[in-house]
Amino acid sequence: MAPIFHIFLLLLAFHKTNPSLSSCVTGCSCSKDRFGRSLLCMSALLTKIPENIPQDIRKIRIENAHLTELPHGSFSNVSALEYLWLNFNNITVMHLKSLEDLQALKELRLQGNKLSSVPWTAFQDTPALKILDLKHNQLDVLPEHALRYLPNLIYLDLSSNQLAVISKDVFSSWPVYQRSQQAEGGMDHTANAVLALHGNPWICDCRLRGFVQFIRSVGPPIILMNSYLTCSSPKFRAGKFFHEVELNSCMKPLISALDTNLTVPVGLNVTLTCYVQASPSPAVWWTYALKLLRAFNVSTQPAGEETVRSELRIPAARPADAGSYTCAAANFLGTASVAIALRVGAPPATPTATMAAAAATATAVPPGAGGARVEVRIAQQTVYGITLEWCAAAAEASDTWYTLHLGRYDAARKDTVSVGPGVHTYSVGDLLPATKYEVCVAVRDQAPREGQCIVFVTGSDVSQLEQREKLIHIVVIICAVVLAVPASMYACTAEARPGCLARGLSPYNFGDFALRVEPGSFHTFPVHDGRDHHCYRNGGKDAACANSKYCPWTHLEA
Repeated sequence: MAPIFHIFLLLLAFHKTNPSLSSCVTGCSCSKDRFGRSLLCMSALLTKIPENIPQDIRKIRIENAHLTELPHGSFSNVSALEYLWLNFNNITVMHLKSLEDLQALKELRLQGNKLSSVPWTAFQDTPALKILDLKHNQLDVLPEHALRYLPNLIYLDLSSNQLAVISKDVFSSWPVYQRSQQAEGGMDHTANAVLALHGNPWICDCRLRGFVQFIRSVGPPIILMNSYLTCSSPKFRAGKFFHEVELNSCMKPLISALDTNLTVPVGLNVTLTCYVQASPSPAVWWTYALKLLRAFNVSTQPAGEETVRSELRIPAARPADAGSYTCAAANFLGTASVAIALRVGAPPATPTATMAAAAATATAVPPGAGGARVEVRIAQQTVYGITLEWCAAAAEASDTWYTLHLGRYDAARKDTVSVGPGVHTYSVGDLLPATKYEVCVAVRDQAPREGQCIVFVTGSDVSQLEQREKLIHIVVIICAVVLAVPASMYACTAEARPGCLARGLSPYNFGDFALRVEPGSFHTFPVHDGRDHHCYRNGGKDAACANSKYCPWTHLEA
């Protein structure tokens, strides 16, 4: 009995000094199978790699837990580890030395995590790795050196990630592929290697040309799990298989315009157009006086496989819109641009307009309706409406009513609104977005005549257009009065200015007409900076002038 008792004591002491042979991690289970001793952890409460993992563990399986990272030396105490499964966790970060001391690791599975990148040089610590499963992650980059440190890899699954563009050189540096090329025509036998790349949003442009050629030419010992890789973009190639597309070499943008010098009359809607040929598809933008023009005025659409057309819309052009507009484009190879000169002049005289002016002179019209110069502007525009403001002058305008005609540009009949004396602003809502409208102003009971209408287009981008005001000034010269000035004020045309001075009136210069405010009275009018300004005089004594540009003889408040 004595020898048996001594053997029992020796075994007991050995287990006490090597607890890893019998212990397991709290909350996990240990078992023994054909792989050796395994550790299984399926607890949703697990948030980090367990500590004190037994040293004799050959396989670790931690799944459906809440791991978020693989820190430095996560498994350095289990150097015998051969199989590591960390599927369906929330791993977003993998440390460069997270696989340190795993020289025997043969299989690494990280399916269903949230990795957007992998430190590929970390695999220098796992030279025996044969299986690498990274499907259903968020990888969007595969660097050229990615597979260089995986000399024995025979199964690589990168399917269902966010890979869009990769270089063929990624695989030319893969030792398995290099050995297969060296073995061609020889007697050496190279083991097959499985590659899975399907389910990624491939951008089939010139940048993918080399990779597409690689996929077409690949054959045993490299085996594609799914050889029918498809394009996700650009639009005209979406859904096509790699073997159906022909991709050209990349090229720097070449930009052109059909007309680089434009002259248009006031009030005309203008569209500036440029064409850009480039591969890959370039970013295109417009500038004016070194300022970037907002997107709700610009549209860019494909005009061919490697050509895009960009249009800048200028509704109801005015003299202030004249100048040099630049269309620019860029891709990773370079930048190009073209300048378009725009001149905005007075509307050309036509026989029709001449006859209408003669008819207006010969026809009796209400008081204040003859010989007026008018400035109209859209003070604010949103996707669904506009605010219209105008300023006019006439010898007698205090009793004149006007009618606004508003509707879609192609509508035969327009809605009408009556505007009383002294009113100089009107807001319209409930308009359709991205729609062409026409608004006309006429003396009440008379039809609008030529030159009394403004054409505008509502916006199409709610998020941009409704967060800022779009100020557009439109100068319109018409033959009838549009604004009724209150009875307590006097309005004189530019030609009548000497008469105003003769009557002791100090005129306010507003374009080509003069405006006089009686002492103690108050008047609001719009000016070119997009704000309403208020001028007043008290007791016939001039107050300090806040802005001599607009009100040289009164106090000015904004």
